[in-house]
Amino acid sequence: MKRAGFLFLFFITFSAFAQEEPNLAAYKTTNEKLKVWLNYSTALLNSENYPKLIKVAEKGIALSKNHNAYLSRFYFQKGKGFEFSNNQYQKALENYEEAWKYARKAHHLKNETSILMRLNYVYYSVQDTVKGKSLAKYIKQVVDTTKSNYTKAVLNGSLAEYYMNNYEYETFIGYQLKAIAYKKLLKKDKTNEENIGISYLQIGSTYTRMKQYNKAIEYFNEAKPYIKNSPYVSAFLCNYYLHSYVALKKKDSIYKYYNLVYTYPTKKDSLFINLSFANRSMSEYFTNEGSINKAYDCAQKAVLYAQKSNDPDIMMEANTVLGKVLNEKGEHKKAIEVLTKASEKALKYDKESFVVINKKLSQSYAALGKWKEAFYYNEIYSKYNDEMMHESAKQSIANAEARFQNKAKQEKIKNLSTQNTIKNIQIEEAKKQRLYLISGLALVAIIGLLLFSQNQNRKKTNQKLQLLNQELDEANKIKARFFSILNHDLRSPVSNLIHFLHLQKENPELIDEETALRMQTKIISGAENLLSSMEDILLWSKGQMENFKPHFKEIAVAVLFEETQKHFSALENIEISFKNPENIILSTDENYLKTIIRNLTGNAIKALEKRENPRIIWKAFQHNNQTFLSITDNGAGENQEKFKALYDDSEVIGIKTGLGLHLIRDLANAINCKIEVNSQPDLGTTFTIIFSQHIGT
Repeated sequence: MKRAGFLFLFFITFSAFAQEEPNLAAYKTTNEKLKVWLNYSTALLNSENYPKLIKVAEKGIALSKNHNAYLSRFYFQKGKGFEFSNNQYQKALENYEEAWKYARKAHHLKNETSILMRLNYVYYSVQDTVKGKSLAKYIKQVVDTTKSNYTKAVLNGSLAEYYMNNYEYETFIGYQLKAIAYKKLLKKDKTNEENIGISYLQIGSTYTRMKQYNKAIEYFNEAKPYIKNSPYVSAFLCNYYLHSYVALKKKDSIYKYYNLVYTYPTKKDSLFINLSFANRSMSEYFTNEGSINKAYDCAQKAVLYAQKSNDPDIMMEANTVLGKVLNEKGEHKKAIEVLTKASEKALKYDKESFVVINKKLSQSYAALGKWKEAFYYNEIYSKYNDEMMHESAKQSIANAEARFQNKAKQEKIKNLSTQNTIKNIQIEEAKKQRLYLISGLALVAIIGLLLFSQNQNRKKTNQKLQLLNQELDEANKIKARFFSILNHDLRSPVSNLIHFLHLQKENPELIDEETALRMQTKIISGAENLLSSMEDILLWSKGQMENFKPHFKEIAVAVLFEETQKHFSALENIEISFKNPENIILSTDENYLKTIIRNLTGNAIKALEKRENPRIIWKAFQHNNQTFLSITDNGAGENQEKFKALYDDSEVIGIKTGLGLHLIRDLANAINCKIEVNSQPDLGTTFTIIFSQHIGT
């Protein structure tokens, strides 16, 4: 029977589509070209167009210079093209070895995993036992060091195949079960489920080689649910059931599975392989039953289907069965002819078949009285049968040694049982003492933990108190700021209003009717502006009750200038002008900026007392992507030391002197501004508000 390893060929997923050759000129980079070309070659592989695949892979190799990962893929595909195109194993081997070299250079484990699996198969096919053994050793190292479940799944299966090829069945089963365990850890999909089923099927087929047919059927039953959606593999499963039931002589099951094989729609080559397999089994069944003519008919069908499959292994097995039947029929010349043909490649594919063929050849020549030939083939039969028996005996001895060692271990365990009982009593006593000790330590630890927790809670409480004290201190500062703002922004307008009223009362003779009317108009206007300012400040203070923080929004400088002009409209004898040629728009806190502007204007007014032609100029302008507001008066000017409060935190605010430069600085900092002052004696003073960035016009 064909070796179980051939089922690895069915790991390939076949597709029946074709793909047009891509135009690489449409792609700019080498990586794009390589990716597209690899997809194209993969499509050819999936559609089984192996001759074209070889040519496409060769072009991919030429494109992949200095791209080791792609080189490994294209050499691998070229190797598959040779392997699956009339079993050109030597050419396939050369390409697989190149692919392996580049996969290792690229440190591409997934590529290397696929290559190692095929190399293991091809080394066996070309009978290179030295390289095969070396490769198996390397695969073990990879399996032992990798963390990839995929690699462990594939390469444990490959090691299993290696030991199957060397007739080490139990070792094969061990590795195959490991492979199944790792496959079950992989993502569930149709291909992986099918591979699990194939592995169970291979284990079952191995038990048929060991003549343990009931055990084989157990694993076939394990395989069935995993391959239920794959008629391609299910057909092989039916054949293995049939083969096992023939050996167990269960007639009903034999006919059931023989007929079932014909119901599976599969690809032509696998259909012929399966039909040949089924008829070989039926030929053996009828031979055992003594129905030689029926056995002969089935053997002929097996040969016919084997010829259609174009598989030399299947042909060898079919001719072996036909030769056995012809030998039973007494047609020894025909038997010799068929068996001789079968023996040509039997040793390469299956040593068991080779042994059977030579035995039957010896018997046929003996029946014809050709003792020399009979002796020759009997010698061959004896030699290889002895080798098989020796390998089987080695395996049996190894198994017997393992069983003996296990038995010795059991005896040793039994002898130690009494000592263990005494030690267990001592251990229990020690456990109790240890438990008391641990309980005491745990109690101490709990007390320590409670003390630590209490200390931490005290620290947290202190931190909260400090935070509350800071918040209270900040609230007091905020309150002082608002009182200062109210004092400054309301005191000056009220003072002007009172000045007008005193003048009207105490010196009415100085005021003519026209002046009185003009002053009344100013008083009314000033009172209205005062009321408006009070409403602004009160609304602002209400909004700042929780947090004294700026609220930024866009505001036109023209609006600020207009409101400032109204606020100081009652002022006489001082000319206040506003220049804003670029119609600048700022993103700032309106109330903060209003307070700063009013304070600076008030300070400028005070600086102009007893000056001839007093004037104040407000300007808004931009330079180097920054916005500036400046106020200039033509007062007497001051020494720079006078403005120290703008830069020194130690300077305090005086209630009588207004809001104070100190608070102006704080408000300016809050809205991301800074204030510079330039004062020259007898020429006047300029305060400039500098904004951090230009907002827009």
